[in-house]
Amino acid sequence: MTQTPSPVRARKPRGEYAKTSAKRTAILDAALEVFAESGYRAGSLRDVAQKVGMSEAGLLHHFPNKSALLAAVLDRRDQHSLEFVPFGDPDGAVALRGLVELATYNASVPGVVELYCVLSAEATAPDHPAHEYFIGRYEYTRGSLRTAFESLERDGRLMAGVTPQRAAVATIAMMDGLQVQWLLDREVIDMAEELKRFFGAFADVDFSDLRVLTDAPPPDAAAAAAAAAGAGDGEEKAS
Repeated sequence: MTQTPSPVRARKPRGEYAKTSAKRTAILDAALEVFAESGYRAGSLRDVAQKVGMSEAGLLHHFPNKSALLAAVLDRRDQHSLEFVPFGDPDGAVALRGLVELATYNASVPGVVELYCVLSAEATAPDHPAHEYFIGRYEYTRGSLRTAFESLERDGRLMAGVTPQRAAVATIAMMDGLQVQWLLDREVIDMAEELKRFFGAFADVDFSDLRVLTDAPPPDAAAAAAAAAGAGDGEEKAS
């Protein structure tokens, strides 16, 4: 019996992909803003949807539930952080300088810093939706930092008695602790300056050519929403 050939599925116009991407970006930026302001548990999908001028049902078309949205928000934020910290560079000093630049940038987005501090603590509970994410994030960061310190060790730029693994663990502990102290008293703690001093105690790294990022703006959900709205996907708007 001869089979009838399956119909060829029409490709979506490239504009469709751009439109969907713009909408997803707007949703993620709005969610980051909502979660940073209200916390993950208190921030609602309705609040996120309203910020991008769409219905909650329209939002769920892009992200099936709140946990999926949170995972995407955290991933987007991590991708942005990696723009500051090129862990793949063969010179480990580049990664350390990037971490100091990231600390400077983070001082311009306190809501995001607070969100991460709160979520990382809450996510120690095995049933928290971000539990596996933070386990993976710490594993990745420890491994990447260890590689950076191994590079410095090979170049003879790591102080005697310091091991790459211990340096990696200590760096994460230092950055996490600095963020909490900074949130409690921003006038006393300078995260970037303290991090430079910390690195200087056990590695030979030049921090004289760092970028000035203190005026970097936080994610602009309103601008992203406007861009997505301009794409016009025809979804139901929130009333």
